[in-house]
Amino acid sequence: MTKVDAIVLAGAPNKGPLQEVDAAKWEAAIPIHDKMMVSYVVEALQDSEYIAKTVVVGPTEIKGALPPGVTFVQSGNSLTENIFLAMDHLEKQNNVLMVTCDIPLVHAEAIDDFLERCAELPGDVYYPLISKEANQQAYPGSQRTYFTLKEGCFTGGNVLLASPQAILNSRWVMDDVISQRKKPWMLVRMLGFMFIIKFLTKRLSMGELEKRASSILGYKGVFIITPYPELGTDVDKPSDLELVRKVLAPVQGKEA
Repeated sequence: MTKVDAIVLAGAPNKGPLQEVDAAKWEAAIPIHDKMMVSYVVEALQDSEYIAKTVVVGPTEIKGALPPGVTFVQSGNSLTENIFLAMDHLEKQNNVLMVTCDIPLVHAEAIDDFLERCAELPGDVYYPLISKEANQQAYPGSQRTYFTLKEGCFTGGNVLLASPQAILNSRWVMDDVISQRKKPWMLVRMLGFMFIIKFLTKRLSMGELEKRASSILGYKGVFIITPYPELGTDVDKPSDLELVRKVLAPVQGKEA
């Protein structure tokens, strides 16, 4: 299987609910035991069989926590800008796996499984879906935003694999999609009236969504159902931080 490059998006300031429980200036720098949150994500990518180059785009405060071989890029003013700043440091030959820095439970097995599933299907943009059952079975205490399709109830992941051409030519829609990524209803509104009706009546299928998204983007979009909730277990509120600290504590104890 061809290797892919990775971009870790670590430029979000800690201005949301997490600032109530941690004073770190940046979300990426929030400590989980004795490591910054971003370090867990970078380590998972380094352990992956299929990652060629990793670029981390974030504030200078996290640069010292990054291991050798990882490229650091100073973050800009928006998520979209950060993606393009990171793309400038890639050769744009390989597909690119974009990962947010706030999924510290992610591990190489989950990443490799997702990339292997993507390699089996023709497409330009791949996005993981995690079933409600899989998520609640693995992390019963986590609270996620779910949406219902014909195939079941899902939450979205925090990674996305895309060809460099699809990324470079989709800037016009990226700002909207990224800003609404936690709000399935707002994203469905972009698809048109009939899709809204089908979504509301739970009759919208993955295939229909893929086809419509592909026609809007001009690139083939593919949904991947992953068995690994870790790809979507993001830390954006105090209860999430409590959960990941609890889950990761035994690992830290064993290493010590």
